[in-house]
Amino acid sequence: MTVTLHFHGAAGTVTGSCYRIVHPGGQFLVDCGLFQGNKSVRDLNLKPTPFDPKSIDFLLLTHAHIDHAGLLPKLYAEGWRGPMWMTAPTAGLLEYLLPDGAGIQESEAERETKKRARRGEEPAQPLYRMEDAEEALKHRQHCQYDQWFEPGPGVRARYWNAGHIIGSASIEVEVSDGQGKPVRLMFSGDIGPDEKVFYAEPEGPAGFDYILCESTYGGRDREDYTLVQRREALKAEINLAMSRGGNLVIPAFAVERSQELLHDIGLLIKQGEIDPRLVVLDSPLASKVTGVYRKYSKMFEDTELSADELFNDERFRIIEAVEDSKALNAIKGGAIIMSASGMADAGRIKHHLRNNLIRSNATVLFVGYQAPGTLGQIILSGAKEVRIHGTQIPVRAAVRSMGNYSAHADHSELMDWIAARLPAHGALFLTHGEDEERQALRAALTAANKLGGDQVILPQLDDYFELTTAGIGAVKAPAIRRVDPKQMPSDWHNAFSDFTIRLSQRLHDLPDDQKLAMMVALQQKLSALGAEPSPPAVPTPVTPVESKAYDE
Repeated sequence: MTVTLHFHGAAGTVTGSCYRIVHPGGQFLVDCGLFQGNKSVRDLNLKPTPFDPKSIDFLLLTHAHIDHAGLLPKLYAEGWRGPMWMTAPTAGLLEYLLPDGAGIQESEAERETKKRARRGEEPAQPLYRMEDAEEALKHRQHCQYDQWFEPGPGVRARYWNAGHIIGSASIEVEVSDGQGKPVRLMFSGDIGPDEKVFYAEPEGPAGFDYILCESTYGGRDREDYTLVQRREALKAEINLAMSRGGNLVIPAFAVERSQELLHDIGLLIKQGEIDPRLVVLDSPLASKVTGVYRKYSKMFEDTELSADELFNDERFRIIEAVEDSKALNAIKGGAIIMSASGMADAGRIKHHLRNNLIRSNATVLFVGYQAPGTLGQIILSGAKEVRIHGTQIPVRAAVRSMGNYSAHADHSELMDWIAARLPAHGALFLTHGEDEERQALRAALTAANKLGGDQVILPQLDDYFELTTAGIGAVKAPAIRRVDPKQMPSDWHNAFSDFTIRLSQRLHDLPDDQKLAMMVALQQKLSALGAEPSPPAVPTPVTPVESKAYDE
């Protein structure tokens, strides 16, 4: 029997990380993350798990981000009871992240159920429930950086600092092939940038049979910067936003990004370089996560404020109560409002965007990666209107972005990380990236003679490979793919929502006689395609249908 590597997520997309390794002694997972992005990608969460969870012996978790850990409760909902190995800080973050995710699943199901009830349909069921998240938390096991341990028969693992978020790791794994020869693999997890508050640069040994490396920012380099230069850029953005007279709204991931921003904003206030009326972190989850950061503050590097100062400035408010969050709607200017989620596809940030996007003196600043099809990506792409909570919202606020707060390595840093891990005697698999970014990284690696073109593989969802110490054996694809790869970057739901919004805008600007002519022309085209709509007697304004690409 050989060792087989299955790609059940983060293959052709940035989210849903999940790798399954089958070997003579059993099988295990590395990560089990939530799919995020457009509706076609998110629907993968609802489809049957592509393996029997009860057959899994254990799971190795790289870090706590939801696209790596968000489907863990689903495994336990389906009857799995195996151990999950992770660093202690990751275990601390999951204490809050998994229940928060369960709460979101239950609330979304409740909202969908109300919609279905109006149509006489069956109630919606959540992806998993709070009790499933609580069950998952019972099975956490801790491991240390740079120390070998045996999570199961025939498998050794060692965690290395990945420099991404607190507790994040790249995982070195040795898997017995049943003939006395271990197959050596390195799972990168998410790699952090060279310049980052709190943590040292990524680490790890060299020389493997196979390397799996993330490629989120393949082909894209940020300008070189120091932490001082990054704070200068943030200062400029804040002062520009404050000079416009409105609020500055920052969609920020609850883990790491919020804490880094708090650190730098606090330092800028202390130095008298910015003067906001108020700095608000409106996220119950981010508030709890901040407590984990305090607990592990001895791990911090490159901080200019002590742990006591970091989260205790008099201008800062950390908000948990719903009523306090709603009260922020009355603030028309001078406030910096940070709220989750970072891609603006869930959480309280949607309420703040709804209230501030319509204000021409407000500013929205994106500081992290925006997956295709998310509300954040749609706003950042220049949309004039978006749908939030079923309402069409005009975008009048200034929309800005900064790449220097990304927790991911850019193209050059990925190239450096890969070079430091080589040689890879069998192959390098590029994962956790859109196809364009993966292709750019592969082209750069082959151009630099780091690897041959046939050694750099871009797996698709559910592809699997037989691995030996001598090289890859059989390569197989599923008979039916769970999603059409062409739908991953942008699906028909996005296209339809964009079309209806544009049509509504166009109808709004036309006189009545031209509105009627346009509707007749559209109905004729529909008839030509085989549809047979009943033409209305009076022209009716087109209301965009609700799409979860805009509203989730």
